[in-house]
Order: sequence, then structure tokens, then C-alpha cells
Amino acid sequence: MRERGMSGEGQAVSRDKVTLQTILPRGYAAYERSHRVPAHVRRAVWAILACRTALLGGHVQACPEGHIERVWYNSCRHRMCPQCAWGQIERWLAQQKVRLLACEHYHVIFTIPHELHALWLANITVMTQLLFATVHETLCELLGDPKYLGAKPGIIATLHTWSQTLLLHPHIHCLVTGGGLHASGQWVAVRHGFLLPMRVVMAVFRGKLRAAIRQGLAHGTLALPAGKSRQQLENRLNKLGRTKWNVHIRERYPHGQGVLVYLARYLRGGPLAHRRLLACEGEQVVFRYEERAKGPGGQAKQATMRLSLEQFLGRWLLHVPPPHAVRVRCWGLYAHTQGDALVGCRQQVGQGPVEVPQSGDRRSAGTLWANEQPERCPVCGRPLVCVALVPRAGAPPPGVARWEQVA
Repeated sequence: MRERGMSGEGQAVSRDKVTLQTILPRGYAAYERSHRVPAHVRRAVWAILACRTALLGGHVQACPEGHIERVWYNSCRHRMCPQCAWGQIERWLAQQKVRLLACEHYHVIFTIPHELHALWLANITVMTQLLFATVHETLCELLGDPKYLGAKPGIIATLHTWSQTLLLHPHIHCLVTGGGLHASGQWVAVRHGFLLPMRVVMAVFRGKLRAAIRQGLAHGTLALPAGKSRQQLENRLNKLGRTKWNVHIRERYPHGQGVLVYLARYLRGGPLAHRRLLACEGEQVVFRYEERAKGPGGQAKQATMRLSLEQFLGRWLLHVPPPHAVRVRCWGLYAHTQGDALVGCRQQVGQGPVEVPQSGDRRSAGTLWANEQPERCPVCGRPLVCVALVPRAGAPPPGVARWEQVA
């Protein structure tokens, strides 16, 4: 197994060892001294640094024949930890994939203008709620209109707050069914493969979010950004009412699984997977990102960005969500309270009943655990067994390494 040691100050970290656990010790202490860091962000940093180390304890696994012993340290399970993200994302995906209707799906993206970023940072929790509510009202109102679909769709929405270069970019990705349940109880498919006119969606979303912000300011649930007056914010909202907002309806997909995987990718683990980190050299961090092509039909390409440690940490820490913040919502037919309606629609599109894996049941978690085998000894192939526990902030029993062959 690769060594998890931390790099010393001023020492370059090779590509195969660059992780947040190696970057944070190099610059976070200095960053915290010069910047105001909320308590929930400090807890996230501590959790990531402690993840799969002796600080969190663990257990010792051994071969019954005495061939090997190893220490398996506990995970922090923090939502921003890239090391803990994969298993939890796969469990969520396995649970959602079995619920998807066998119909066409659309990928719809709603983005708030950058002129509202200061308001977002001053009211992250409330603005998140307003953004989700506005997207929900926009899609359900338009798709419920007989002029377009006249039925209740299924929607899964996830919040992302970053751009490819880790800048603030709050937006919601939605997976929307290409049809819905009519009031008569019949399944209705979208007409001519066309979900909604994008200009109408943009105008309704823009009007609803501006109205929700004004209402929040009037009721005192939204705080003004530092250095801004109420009139300045009103003027900005008026100006934004005359501009185009960033709303996209992507091409239709024959099924929703591909978009669902994209939505799930950043539900946990933060905005930057370890595979995108290329190097940490001196006081700089290098990572890979996807550069969006300009103009219609252009192809995105891979690019690299080099930031100072302070810049990198400032951007990454910006996206640590407040405690209990909800990042995913299910509406319409995909709402968990609409089980009977979903069953009826599945029957009409030729599907059987939903078989949702039970939480905590490793054997029933769909494709995630289908091919999983118990941890086995590489010498004799027998399953490893737990022989001792490692207490939190404790050391493993003498003579036991992370992976040590005994005989």
C-alpha cells in the first residue's frame, strides 16, 4: 500500500501522493491565521487530516493461517473527504438507479448570476433553500401546464457550488423525466422530443428567484452583503431582470443513468477528486480541469491550473457546506412520498416494482457490491478476520504494519 505520510515544508510531493491530506498540512495553519475560518470548515479540515489514520482508531485484520496481518484505520465519513466519497456515492447511485423510470430523461441546469455571489456568501443556507425552491416551482409549474406537458414529472436535483477551477459558481443540475403522470392517471410523454422552451424556462426562473430574494429581504430572512445597501441590491435585481440568465436544457437521453452518475459525482468528496491533483511544489498546487469550449459545437479540452497554496485553499474551503445542508432533492414522481404514483408509472412503461436496496445491507446494494469478495489473504486466499481493535489516537499492536507478511 502507498505510504500516507505528510510532506515537510518546502518539499515537493510526487504526483501519486498528492492528496488533500498532503496539501492541507503545508498551508492550512498559515491560512487560518490570516483568514476567518468558520467552525464547520475547521471541523472538515480536521476530519480529512484524521481520515484513515490512527487518530480515528481502527482494527487489525489477520489471516487465520498466520500469513499476514494489517491495520485498517477508520474513515472520517465527512462529506468533503475524497477518500470516503466513493462508497457512499455508489450506495446512493445503486438506490436511485433502481427507481429510474424506463423513459427518456433530460439534463437541465440552473445557474445564479455572478452578480448575486456576494448575497449567496452572506446567506448560504437561505439562498440554497431559495434556489432549490425556485427550480422546483419553475419546472413543476411549466411541465404541469397543458401547453407543454400537463403532467407531473420526476425530478432529481443536486447543488454544485463550484466551477472547474474551484471558483464560486452555484448551480443546480436536474435530471427530469421525458414525461409525467397526468391527472387522469395516464403516463404522458413529451411531445416531439421537446421538453420545454429554454427562453420560457429562463424567464420564469429569473422572475421567481428575484421575487424570492425581494421577499427574503422584506421579511428579514436574508442579510445584506457587507458594504451593500438595500437600494443597491434592489438596483442590481432590477438590472438582472433585463439580462439573460444561464439556464440550459441539454439534449435528451434515452435513459437517465448517465446523467444520474454525473449528478452523484460531487454529492460527496468536495469539488476536486484526488485524480485531478497533479503536484504540490513548494508553495504552489497544480491540478487538472476541463476547459469549456467557446461557441456551439466546440469540444472541451483538458487544461492545468497552478495556484498558490493560499489561493488553492481559499477556493477549496469556500465550498465546505454548512452543517446539515441538503445537496440533493427529489421531486414529483421521484419524491419518496410518491411511491404509489411511481409504481403506477413503472407499470405503464413496462417496468416491475421498485426494489430499493436497504441501507446498510451490503449484499443488496445493487451493482456496488455485486462483485465484491471478502478481504482475503494474498497467500492462501482465506478471508481475513478481525483479531484486535486500535483505539482512537492509539497505536497498533507491536509488530503489525499497514500490510505485513508474517510468514
